[in-house]
Amino acid sequence: MEHHLWITYAFACCAIALSPGAGAVLAMSHGASYGPPRASATIAGQELGLAFILIVAGVGVGSLLMASAWAFLAVKLCGAAYLVYVGLRQWRAPAEPQTHASHATADTSWRKRCATGFLTNATNPKGIVFMVAVLPQFIVAGRPLVSQLAVMTITMCVIDAAIMHAYAYGASAFGRVFRHPRAVRIQNRVFGTLLMAAGTAIIFVRRAAPA
Repeated sequence: MEHHLWITYAFACCAIALSPGAGAVLAMSHGASYGPPRASATIAGQELGLAFILIVAGVGVGSLLMASAWAFLAVKLCGAAYLVYVGLRQWRAPAEPQTHASHATADTSWRKRCATGFLTNATNPKGIVFMVAVLPQFIVAGRPLVSQLAVMTITMCVIDAAIMHAYAYGASAFGRVFRHPRAVRIQNRVFGTLLMAAGTAIIFVRRAAPA
């Protein structure tokens, strides 16, 4: 990838990562609940899901999803249902002001947090729609597709991981101020509501109109 093209793509990645969405809400939620170090497992899963979407879009499967109404609807409903489920669990989480270490030993293993992050991004049709629209603008015809996709995937995941960690650290710093049970309950319900709202919003994502 040419230098000027890569810089433009990097700016686009920053804009995508900074835009509010389910990934940002999840990073903040887990950052506030478990602390940034443990939220890294969630963010690692998110980047795996993001890489999956980039590869799917890059090899053309994303275009197939965009063309197939049933395939797109299935992905959309699965993604929406999963986010609503995660949000509901956050809403109903205990209001005790647990420490990050004790909270993480409950039922939040590294694998579970990583899987939550992966599924949140991998089943988000909004991401697929966006990547299908954006990636072709940066793929140079006549050059090896694999190397171009590798550069774009690594760039996107590194930038997104840095920004998601910033969200997690910010939420953790904010959360440390409010450790009263009532404040914890409000925090859980705010993040739970945001996650459920993100899941509901996915239902209204539309396929691109056929050319």
